[in-house]
Amino acid sequence: MAIKTVIFDLDDTLLWDKKSIADAFAKTCVQAAQKYPQIDGAKLEDYVRSAARTLYEGYETYDYTVQIGINPFEGLWGHFDDPTEDFQKMKAIVPTYRRDAWTAGLKEYGIDDKDFGHELGEKFVENRIASPCVYDETYAVLDSLKEDYQLILLTNGAPSLQNKKLEITPELVPYFDKIIISGDFGIGKPDASIFEYVLTFSEGNAEECIMVGDNLMTDILGSSRVNMRNVWINREDKAPNDVVVPTYEIDTLTKLKPLIDSL
Repeated sequence: MAIKTVIFDLDDTLLWDKKSIADAFAKTCVQAAQKYPQIDGAKLEDYVRSAARTLYEGYETYDYTVQIGINPFEGLWGHFDDPTEDFQKMKAIVPTYRRDAWTAGLKEYGIDDKDFGHELGEKFVENRIASPCVYDETYAVLDSLKEDYQLILLTNGAPSLQNKKLEITPELVPYFDKIIISGDFGIGKPDASIFEYVLTFSEGNAEECIMVGDNLMTDILGSSRVNMRNVWINREDKAPNDVVVPTYEIDTLTKLKPLIDSL
């Protein structure tokens, strides 16, 4: 059956979020080394990433962040100005979380400087906002699709955070007839209910829609649960998963339009 609607994931599908985070870490670690020259930036990044993961998993909000789809490094720069009780809990936690993650990284060098840890945490927020990265092919691919297909954006995350990403890459928004954020809906991919919700806005039924995303365990698994075809964008040559098998696999978005046109 021909495709009417193309549903896109956002992070690491259209936006290169991993690079944005890496760039923000690199800038912040350079700033740290300006005060403490003994710091090796790459090692400090590893230390802070490790501390952030451990801290993040220990907060009462952790299960909720898994449900909505918010990773530890998004927690390091998001402010979570969202109205729900769980997001308000996150809003209260994240300033201390940022400070403690960076302070723990400094302590690996024998540096006990909580004030500077706080400063680095705030610099990381500034550096991430200043580091939006979009894949080179993103806009050309969206341009090639927009006249022939309805486009919907389906992204996991906090509304405040995902909207900030869209605010700093404003060219993306006009391409989409509908933008759906898991934090607004209440549960994220791969839960079938959010895909069923998307279908209420689509021009076609599940067989006439196709999901495009980089994550097997959210984008591909979730869309398969409502019998929707999907395209796994596997830029990093990841190994296949025996449990979650995409309908189609491509290694660059430039291959998407010919694939969809052929269906």
